[in-house]
Amino acid sequence: MRRCCEGVGLPCLFKGVGMAGARPPRYLLVFDFDETIVDENSDDSVVRAAPGRALPEQLRQSPRQGSYNEHMQRVLAFLGDQGVRAGDFKAVYESIPLSPGMPELFQFLSKNHELFEVILISDANVFGIEAKLRAAGFLSLFRKIFSNPAGFDKRGYLTLGPYHSHKCLECPANMCKRKILTEYLAERAREEVEFERVFYVGDGANDFCPAGTLTAADVAFPRKGYPMHRMAQEMEKKQPGAFQATVVPWESAAEVARYLQELLRRKC
Repeated sequence: MRRCCEGVGLPCLFKGVGMAGARPPRYLLVFDFDETIVDENSDDSVVRAAPGRALPEQLRQSPRQGSYNEHMQRVLAFLGDQGVRAGDFKAVYESIPLSPGMPELFQFLSKNHELFEVILISDANVFGIEAKLRAAGFLSLFRKIFSNPAGFDKRGYLTLGPYHSHKCLECPANMCKRKILTEYLAERAREEVEFERVFYVGDGANDFCPAGTLTAADVAFPRKGYPMHRMAQEMEKKQPGAFQATVVPWESAAEVARYLQELLRRKC
């Protein structure tokens, strides 16, 4: 059960974790990456490294053949065949723009790092995510990054694998974000870190699945007009109250920062 000091009329008290007197973070903030932290789909962005900045027709059609993760494996193999190497990929990932207001949100979280534990769950890849966050100066903000494994083989080709397997019927075969989030919360609970609230910032259909695990105390921040937002609206029409978390759509991540800032003002 998540700890909460609201309404008890007492100072906020936390059981020490690790060092004597250390206080665990009170809130967990979960981010998606593509079209959430960055303003593009990074899988599409890497095509800029290809000759002519385009894929052949056969590859453009290949998402219909198997999973999207498998499609990206084929795309990366093609780029490798074209001579695209680590430095080229790194330059592309670093050049992807952050979404509007994201620097402001990250700066707010950096200033309040003792209150917020920040993780990232993305169906992109670890290499690209870390390259972008490192270049932007925010990699250290994240306690953990969950994404598809990626690395360079002996040829210098960027290779990609699936994150895990699961039994969720709603998610792509290589990743269920609900499973990742549920297991992370259980792991942190075993380490005696339990959060008052969970905040989820995302945009896609694969973010709707984990957001469905949030409680009435939690907040989902779907990017306005994107699939996660539309799916939450549709569920509210079909099954009012089934989606328990408060839904706060955003166009600029600065709106998320302002919401969290106001939350802190109201808290002890």
